[in-house]
Amino acid sequence: MVIAAFSTIVEWYDFTLYLYLATVLSRVFFGGGEGSLSVTLGGFAVAYLMRPLGAAVFGHVGDRYGRRRMMLLSMALMTAAMLATAAMPTYASIGAASGWLLLGLRCVMAFSVGGEYTGVVAYLMEGAHRRRRGLVTSSAAAASELGGLLAAGVSALVVNALAPAALDAWGWRIPFLFGAGLAGAVLLARATLEESPEFERQVVHRTVPERPLRLVLTRHRAAIGRGFAISALGSITYYVGITYVPAFVTESGVMAESEALWLSTAAAFLVILVTPFIGALSDRIGRRPVLLGVGALAVLLPAASFAAMGEGSYGAALIGALLLAALGGAVSSVGAVATAEQFPGEGRLSGLALGATAATAIFGGLAPFVAQLLVKATGWQAVPGVMIAIVAIGALPVFLRMPETRPTR
Repeated sequence: MVIAAFSTIVEWYDFTLYLYLATVLSRVFFGGGEGSLSVTLGGFAVAYLMRPLGAAVFGHVGDRYGRRRMMLLSMALMTAAMLATAAMPTYASIGAASGWLLLGLRCVMAFSVGGEYTGVVAYLMEGAHRRRRGLVTSSAAAASELGGLLAAGVSALVVNALAPAALDAWGWRIPFLFGAGLAGAVLLARATLEESPEFERQVVHRTVPERPLRLVLTRHRAAIGRGFAISALGSITYYVGITYVPAFVTESGVMAESEALWLSTAAAFLVILVTPFIGALSDRIGRRPVLLGVGALAVLLPAASFAAMGEGSYGAALIGALLLAALGGAVSSVGAVATAEQFPGEGRLSGLALGATAATAIFGGLAPFVAQLLVKATGWQAVPGVMIAIVAIGALPVFLRMPETRPTR
């Protein structure tokens, strides 16, 4: 279980690195002209659409052939994509083609991550004691944030250590090479994983589904809808409320690039602290009450936080970013176990692919791009927070009607 969680650190380091270096990559691969940051975020959004496809493909492998095999395949693919990104030619070398190549590799990474996170969530939940599922499964959310923290920290170190010319010429490659090395090491460690006890049960009882996607589509459509709602709120609070913040404060003129990355590092620490407490709380009082509580906070807090961050005060930006980080961590920690518990073991990964990952593609990948466009079009700094509030208002009725999935004592 430790290896599974640590693997997620590396996978999400590799994936979120793109957002933390968005302003640098906009210069290196898209020429740095007006609107290049929007194009860079748009590339992230387009690539994110590959996550549901990756989740469906890897979900089929995990449901049909085992969780362990699926997690080995996803990490191998991520390792290759990171190494290729570090070796890519830039806009100065081949012009606009560099941007298209970057987009292609982002699609490969998104395809890989689509199966990675759902596989680790299912693996952790299925191996946990039934009374500690929330706490144990929340480690996947914490591990992903550790990966984001590592990405923010490495990015901040590289940006601060190098002059702008050196950073754009070759320094941007360092974080990607570091990620490729980590991924290769984790791939070797992941080979020692045992198979999930849930999948072993299915093998013994001969209940492994031959067509897992068809199974969940015919028998668990309501669970897919609930998983979609949970993941929609978790995705937008994370990707708009946490990972989009560095670009937001930089574009608003509140902070320089290096300061914004350190702000993200502080926010990531807070997410890691919040996550296990919310996971344990869901074990004690249930998933549904916690989801209702964080959903209500998502209606009230984000708009005010973004408005405070955009007003030009460093202190206000810090407080706003930390509040959003605490909220995003809380939603992710309870959402991890709640989405996995919507489905039985047979077809669980395919169900997560159709529900949770589909929502993440829309409310995660597209959301930073849409937020950036709306802020530019309206000049209203609170717009990203309003986006989060609208999703929360739509999700709360689903949470109110959903059955409790916490195992009874």
